[in-house]
Amino acid sequence: MQENGELSRKIAKVFDDVRTSNAIHIRKLKELASLRSSSPPAEFCAAFCGALTPLFNFQRRTASAERIIKFASVFACSRGGGGNSGDGFLEKFLNFLLVAAAAANRTPRFRACQIVSEIIMRLPDDAEVSSGLWDEVIECMKLRVCDKVPSVRTFAVRALARFVNDSENDILDLFLEKLPFEQNGDVRKIVVLSLPPSSATLLTIIDCTLDVSESVRKAAYFVLASKFPLQSLSIKFRTNILQRGLADRSAAVAKECLRMMKDEWLEKCCNGDPIELLKYLDVETYESVGESVMTNLLKAGLVKLQDGQTLRKFFKSNGDSAEGPCDHSIELMEAEVALFWRMVTKHLHMEAHKKGSDAAMAKGMESAVYAEEASDSNDLLDNILPATISEYVELVNAHITAGTNHRFVSRQLLLLGTMLDFSDTSNRKVAGEFVQDLLHIALDHELDYNGNEVFIGDCFNLGGEKHWANAVAELTKKVHTAKGEFEEVVLTVVEEVARSCRERTADCKQWLHCLALVALLFENTSSFRQMEGKPIDPNEILHSLLLPGAKHSNLDVQRASIRCLGLFGVLQRKPTEDIVKQLRCSFIKGPPTVTIIASKALLDLAVWHGPHEMDKAMNCNLSKTSSSTPVEFCSGSEDVDIELLDLLHVGLEHDWADFVDVDENRSIEDILGEGLAKILLLSNKFPGSLASEHHLLLAKLISLYFSSENEELQRLKQCLSVFFEHYPSLSANHKKCLSKAFMPVIRSLWPGINGNVAGSTMMVSNMRKRAMQASRFMLQMMQVPVFVKETTKSDENISENPDAETDSLPDFESGEEGLAIRIAVEVASFNRKKTAAEKSYVAALCKTLVSLQFRVSEQMVIKLMQRILNRVSVVVAAEKDLTKELRQMFERLQAIDSCPDEKLSPEQTNMILGKLDLEINFDVEEITEVPPTPAPQSTRQNRSRRRRAKDEESSSSDEEVSPTSVVPTTPVVTNSRSQRASKTIALSRMTAKTTVTIDEDDDEDDDDDVDSDVTSDDDS
Repeated sequence: MQENGELSRKIAKVFDDVRTSNAIHIRKLKELASLRSSSPPAEFCAAFCGALTPLFNFQRRTASAERIIKFASVFACSRGGGGNSGDGFLEKFLNFLLVAAAAANRTPRFRACQIVSEIIMRLPDDAEVSSGLWDEVIECMKLRVCDKVPSVRTFAVRALARFVNDSENDILDLFLEKLPFEQNGDVRKIVVLSLPPSSATLLTIIDCTLDVSESVRKAAYFVLASKFPLQSLSIKFRTNILQRGLADRSAAVAKECLRMMKDEWLEKCCNGDPIELLKYLDVETYESVGESVMTNLLKAGLVKLQDGQTLRKFFKSNGDSAEGPCDHSIELMEAEVALFWRMVTKHLHMEAHKKGSDAAMAKGMESAVYAEEASDSNDLLDNILPATISEYVELVNAHITAGTNHRFVSRQLLLLGTMLDFSDTSNRKVAGEFVQDLLHIALDHELDYNGNEVFIGDCFNLGGEKHWANAVAELTKKVHTAKGEFEEVVLTVVEEVARSCRERTADCKQWLHCLALVALLFENTSSFRQMEGKPIDPNEILHSLLLPGAKHSNLDVQRASIRCLGLFGVLQRKPTEDIVKQLRCSFIKGPPTVTIIASKALLDLAVWHGPHEMDKAMNCNLSKTSSSTPVEFCSGSEDVDIELLDLLHVGLEHDWADFVDVDENRSIEDILGEGLAKILLLSNKFPGSLASEHHLLLAKLISLYFSSENEELQRLKQCLSVFFEHYPSLSANHKKCLSKAFMPVIRSLWPGINGNVAGSTMMVSNMRKRAMQASRFMLQMMQVPVFVKETTKSDENISENPDAETDSLPDFESGEEGLAIRIAVEVASFNRKKTAAEKSYVAALCKTLVSLQFRVSEQMVIKLMQRILNRVSVVVAAEKDLTKELRQMFERLQAIDSCPDEKLSPEQTNMILGKLDLEINFDVEEITEVPPTPAPQSTRQNRSRRRRAKDEESSSSDEEVSPTSVVPTTPVVTNSRSQRASKTIALSRMTAKTTVTIDEDDDEDDDDDVDSDVTSDDDS
């Protein structure tokens, strides 16, 4: 025993020494190894574990504790001087750790898993440990992966990481199963770092690049860089990885992604050649990713231009003749090369401009340095670009002539042309002729099996492609920089191309070309003033091209014309009757392909000018409601005389048979919902717009957001999530609209109410849960504070508009008080006898009602609410829990009522209800107190009582309808209810009930009271 105690003290002294510094670990390892070799194995292991046991009760992760754990792990992995004695000690020590890993206390489990993970990570491959012991260690760590303590799970995963490639166990499946449900970021990080490279883990690791934790995203990029070569990834995976990483909100994650791209992909896989890296990314399909890659490489200074690397090398001379130099041929570029040179020239152009601006702002030597840097960038840019404008035009024309396969390269060269200098008159003349040729290029087409022309592109933009049209517009504005010169050039071409259209001799291809030019002009001009005195007038374009094109027999021409009508209306100061009528007509009469374009145009104009201006442009009296005027879409019916918002609302509720626009993969519901959300968000910008129907639009949008039948409207739901986040905080009027929309939303979502069809029990339960989610969601929006702009107003504005400065506190219409009144009136509208759906509906509304808060300043609303609560208590009298909560709410209202003796006059009541557009009848004077716990009505089948109740309702409604009936007027009922203290009394009353003779006369109220008291005993 003394020898064991002495050995334990020596080992404890070693642990005490090593916890102070790592420098003495090697010396202490030798000292401890000599103790192990000179002592019996069993006694040494027992003394070692005993000396280490106090650490298992120490929870904090201090530096000294970490040093002891590191030292113990290294010693356990080391070989003894006597051959295999070290492996025997390791087995005994692991058995000790397995017992500690199964402890009930979290600290021993944590320390045991930590030491086991350290041993496994440091253990050499030739260590002799029995396979049975390893199986026990693996099974124990697999159990600890599911531990409730995150730190235990972390070290358990770290311990299993070395065995994850073993095909005999299911560790990899365990990791992949636990990773999506793991809540702790550190554990997810360790799991990601432990995953091996395989096709089964690749998608999981890529998904972790979107993890909410910064450390997990960074670990994912580290694993992708170290375990997955560039060639092993598909193009889709490469672009997703770079797109997410380079644009990550965390600088550390973006830096890790840049390191992966630079060190692993660019240097190791592409030999430092950026063009080679772009070839792995398919820049023709993922152009934005290629631009992001080049931008980051240029900013990091990783693009080194070699001597002779310039655009001029694509010009190959054919030799010299006796008359002088011969013509040269053009070598066609690859897509990656074109994108590379466009980004390089753009970077050099921006650097030169920036350094030049810095030189102008600086002084002295600093200014000279900036000027020199700007000069170097300009010289390098001049050496890269073609020598003359003619050579540039020849280079672009060669790629345009090469066909559609080189359209991407041609567009890159057009954008590259914006870096050229067109200040010289001769250069501008050559470039102007080139621009004219570009504007005259019509749509490409192919022939189908029947010989019909099939246009290539979207049929909207010049060249059939939005990016191509933008590139042509940018180059045209660069060449023609004078004011009004761009409009004159384009209108000249429009006038020339439109001749056949005005003469009605043009085919569809000519119509589409002309409309694409008009769209190009409208998208790149700011006002019709720039078009005055030009070859063709805007009104002439409207009446000779756009309106006739909207009635063309070809659907593509109709769609292009309607799109131009929308652009034309945006440029107008006020919408005109011709445009509005045509857009409404196309929205109603046209096929779905035309309707979707007309809806976009109508919504754009409604947001730009306001719905009221759009209705005024019709020059006729439009009805405010559309319920009496059904609209048949896509059937050739005429326009209906309803307001624009009502028309769009009807379109949103229409069944479009899952029609989706092929070009943008968007449904009509998506477009209408997003547009109406914008109108509601900007409703305060339209002073003439009537907001009487805005709550119906808002209710429809909320119903769509929570509807399970519209799972395919993911884009709309994403848009609405952003809309709901900002809508209630912008204006108090928005909260009024939200309060008014509360009840229509709940009615539309609750099963069995308002004609809603209910199905199975599971379906009804899901519908109720969804309605309750919508209720809580709207309540949260009501509680969001209104954003107040801190703007300084002049004294003139304040004197002219004294009411401009509103109170910081909103009125009751936009607060929780108004919502509470609406809910209470809704509940009070139900009878005592309700269906199962009505009972659940009323109960849910009451749960929301009691959670609302009243402000002390709203005294009249508080008094009115106390009166309505009596009605509510009548409706829910059979529900004791609800009655109790309502009484608590009534007491809260009484506590904040500053003048409880004052009564609310009928005029004040009607004023409050009138503001909320509500109606409720107070036939008799109500009491001002809710009963403590009203006894529930008898559920006994008593035919005489039901018949007497019907007679009472028909003869006198005062006793049944008024809130007075909430309070039991007979004291016998309340007294007998309070005296029911045992089952014996209840049984005696039930026995006595059988001897009571119940008369059917109306004046025997005592029998009724006794009967109600007895039969309600089961309910209580």
